[in-house]
Amino acid sequence: MMKTHKVLFFLFIPLLLSSCISTKDVRYLQPNESLVINEEGLVPYNIPIYRVTKNDMLNLNIVTTPKGDAAQFYSTLNAPPAAAVSASSGSNSAGVMSSVGGQGGNSNFYFNGLKVDSKGDINIMGIGFVKAEGRTIEDITQEIQNRVNENFVEGKSEVRLNTDGITYYILGDVETIEISGEKKTHKNTLTITEALSINGGLNRTVDRTNIKIHRKLPEGIKIAQIDLTREDVMNSPYYWVQNGDEIFLTTRSKNLNGLGKDPIQTLTTGVSVITTAMSIYLILTRL
Repeated sequence: MMKTHKVLFFLFIPLLLSSCISTKDVRYLQPNESLVINEEGLVPYNIPIYRVTKNDMLNLNIVTTPKGDAAQFYSTLNAPPAAAVSASSGSNSAGVMSSVGGQGGNSNFYFNGLKVDSKGDINIMGIGFVKAEGRTIEDITQEIQNRVNENFVEGKSEVRLNTDGITYYILGDVETIEISGEKKTHKNTLTITEALSINGGLNRTVDRTNIKIHRKLPEGIKIAQIDLTREDVMNSPYYWVQNGDEIFLTTRSKNLNGLGKDPIQTLTTGVSVITTAMSIYLILTRL
């Protein structure tokens, strides 16, 4: 009997050691020699430029003075007498729509915004169709501004075109359910470490070496994998979250069996395994 206990004990030790999580498994951005820095010792920015894709929703406002030609064209009904107005071009009605500032999933942005159609165009009342797919927001804005200047007094209006912030999606399993879902931030740039910290960070069960990102491009969906434990991830364009990114969190395989989540749980699981094995052994020996 004593010999059996020793055998089970020695079998449990490797199981316990293999299930333990080290600091290297959970520490973000660990130093490595592959990190590229410039002559000033700085990590260069590698921010990809967002290019509009089909079915994107855009928000267009044309800011003008109440008596400007552009304001009179887009709507004289909603122009206050002593203040600048923000005239949205997302409506076909006679009145002007108010500036849209909704969050993700807000129906106002969906119904009042400009949708990039199946041909990659947006249709602006009074201007017509403008090519949007594959172009940057700045490029589209400049073209709309030029079109406005052709029809109205130059310098009397300002075109403001935006997406509804940076919308991204985090998807994990039951262990990360609290940070899963649609996320939004109203910033010009967002790193993946910022995105995760905003949502509370990652727990121990997430494999930081295997974070998958699906990025929507005009040509299709690009699938990439990054390792958040390596410092050189900052050189990757996927370190910067883009509008529409889907971030997939992978659970370590050893965590799925109840091991490795924390020392107490690992010990409890191990003791349960030994107890079960001993019980089975005693039953078999008494038969």
